[in-house]
Amino acid sequence: MNHRTATTLPPVALDDVRGARKMLTGVARVTAMEGSRRLSQLVGAPVHLKCENLQRTGSFKLRGAYVRIAGLLPEERAAGVVAASAGNHAQGVALASSLLGVRSTVFMPKGAPLPKISATEDYGAEVRLHGHVVDETLAAAQEYAERTGAVFIHPFDHPDVIAGQGTVGLEILEQCPEVRTIVVGIGGGGLAAGIAVAVKSLRPDVRVVGVQAEGAAAYVPSLAAGRPVVVEHPATMADGIRVGRPGDVPFALVEELVDEVRTVSEDALSTALLLCLERAKLVVEPAGASPVAALLSEPHAFEGPVVAVLSGGNVDPLLMQRILRHGLSAQGRYLAVRVRLTDRPGALAALLGVLSGVDANVLDVSHVRTDPRLGLTEAEVELHLETKGPAHCAEVGQALSRAGYTVIG
Repeated sequence: MNHRTATTLPPVALDDVRGARKMLTGVARVTAMEGSRRLSQLVGAPVHLKCENLQRTGSFKLRGAYVRIAGLLPEERAAGVVAASAGNHAQGVALASSLLGVRSTVFMPKGAPLPKISATEDYGAEVRLHGHVVDETLAAAQEYAERTGAVFIHPFDHPDVIAGQGTVGLEILEQCPEVRTIVVGIGGGGLAAGIAVAVKSLRPDVRVVGVQAEGAAAYVPSLAAGRPVVVEHPATMADGIRVGRPGDVPFALVEELVDEVRTVSEDALSTALLLCLERAKLVVEPAGASPVAALLSEPHAFEGPVVAVLSGGNVDPLLMQRILRHGLSAQGRYLAVRVRLTDRPGALAALLGVLSGVDANVLDVSHVRTDPRLGLTEAEVELHLETKGPAHCAEVGQALSRAGYTVIG
């Protein structure tokens, strides 16, 4: 952890977080802290899940958005607010504005999932679809702010937003006073920075660990360089932490107060989401599952008791379907294979008989007879199978080979 002088710290301190908490009383929920038996077994110490996925609007974003908007001057409130977001921030700004009687406009990419658009509108915002990537949407929102005088509400790069997010840290210390490590996902850095301000002010012995997706890890090179740097084309299923550049305000706090930033793979993210669903009975989006992914990837690297912050649960059902399939595949519980066989009556039934013999459950079958790659008497079958783990997958492959089938992939 790098140390900086107090005079260079951004203007977010414990008193700001405590003030934010008073402001949020009756607005944001004090979300549940749930123990995880499975993760505790892996880590070798108690692991608790801080369930911000059960927060109003489905994520922690309401906290910071409300504090930011509540702090506006009367003339600023009268001008309305504007934000750019594909999901959680949009909903947080929309609900916060409605609760405070402020007009809100939210710009979202044209490809934003319909459930997130509908939810943002239901919370009271006017939604405008613009651009195909977040940068285009952000530029449109900023242009709107300049043209109309509406106040632009940044998702993470403002002291009031960070103070609001820091209230999660206060709750963690009260709900789990014995905590030794807090693990939290990092996108722009607002949540991690806020939690670190609250926790390090009261319990400097508690370790704060940030987690980023490997394909969108802007904090890793930024911390190495000592300043925010841009990661071109960040790519990850975890859209909640897919940010190409850290915010200036949270970066200074993360650099000063966060002990470590780790990265996790896409396989780890999907496996973590699956674990949350199956074992904890919690619907969590990929960004929210990133702390769990870090624990799964290297369980003995964290001193317990550990609190993993599940930052949000807003996941599009179609994306959830793909992620769950990816997670099952990563665990060896889902197998897709293509098999070439002789095209004659009964050939498919014989193939399915081999699979039945090794207790592989067939979920889907695609049968191709006409393809330039196939011989005159050949056919190709693509099978999606439910399996019981890596050893069972290997057993399926061996059974097909023994039966004389050519497995293509």
